[in-house]
Amino acid sequence: MKIFVINGGQAFGHSGGRFNATVAAETIRFFENQPGFEVKSTNVNDDYDPLEEVEKYTWADVVIYHTPIWWFQVPHGLKKYIDVVFTVGHNRGIYKSDGRSAENPAINYGTGGLLTGKKYLLTTSWNAPKEAFTLPGEFFDQKSVDDGPLFGFHRMNAFTGMKPLPSLHFHDVEKNADVETDLKRYRAHLALLFIPDAATGSLQESELEASAL
Repeated sequence: MKIFVINGGQAFGHSGGRFNATVAAETIRFFENQPGFEVKSTNVNDDYDPLEEVEKYTWADVVIYHTPIWWFQVPHGLKKYIDVVFTVGHNRGIYKSDGRSAENPAINYGTGGLLTGKKYLLTTSWNAPKEAFTLPGEFFDQKSVDDGPLFGFHRMNAFTGMKPLPSLHFHDVEKNADVETDLKRYRAHLALLFIPDAATGSLQESELEASAL
């Protein structure tokens, strides 16, 4: 199975990008220590060739995004990476069109992706505690990360044809970080998703469909 890891963390303001660099390194280490996996990676802070990045998307079976959330969106370095790479990926393997036809332009929007059959996994890191998403009267009105602030990010990946694996979100990492516990929980998440079928290089379709947004 081919895994493409994207570290979307970056140093800006008071953020050093260390947490997402740590999680991305843990991802690479996890798969390199398991049989049946190949890994490629990108750090959005480094120089990159957009065409080579498109090739990584088309090469991969699973794309894994690691990103902090700044002002309820992905940081500008990751957003620029997506804008540049996906634009270059038009008719080169990421998408061919928005899916509509001139005969009936009102339907089938978002069905022109070329990454069908591929999966993606998202991890995010927040200053916000998890209770901000779950408790009545708290900031996010009981909307989850995936159905609330990151809904557009998931629709972006759906536009390419990819389907989601269950996300994992790290909360309160700025004021009350527990990196060791977070990494332990993350390794368990990866093992649950990937190790049962590592020998065959496939994921259980029942798990994947259950995670679809």
